[in-house]
Amino acid sequence: MTGNCNFTSTVPLDHGGVFYNLYGAKLRKMAIKITEECINCGACEPECPNTAIYEGGREWNWAGGTKLTQVELEDGSSIDAKSSQAPVSNEFYYIVNGKCTECTGFHEEPQCAAVCPVDCCVPDPDYVESKEELTAKKSWLHNEELA
Repeated sequence: MTGNCNFTSTVPLDHGGVFYNLYGAKLRKMAIKITEECINCGACEPECPNTAIYEGGREWNWAGGTKLTQVELEDGSSIDAKSSQAPVSNEFYYIVNGKCTECTGFHEEPQCAAVCPVDCCVPDPDYVESKEELTAKKSWLHNEELA
């Protein structure tokens, strides 16, 4: 694929369920979450290579930190990847699960967890993705060929 492609993917309207990327890989929620113990210090936000972490109450979009230009929703409609999406949390920093790759392909460990002073970026045992799924998600987000 070239860098000029418009990326689309089927994603749930609530941004929280199963979706498939262009490579046909089934993707689920990431296995990192920010807990309510978050002190809103912001140390995690600049560390994310996918711009998947946002301040509580702040809108987000698919385009930030990615090469996505269009995202196809579960109902078949498409949205501009730059269109604003509702905050996942209004109280503390949050991770957009569809953009989180646990830093796969960038770092050896999730950088949000590595820099958090209160250890509130923690694994979520309810939503675990395999290394292959995280790699496929990274490829989809950044317009890369799967190796």
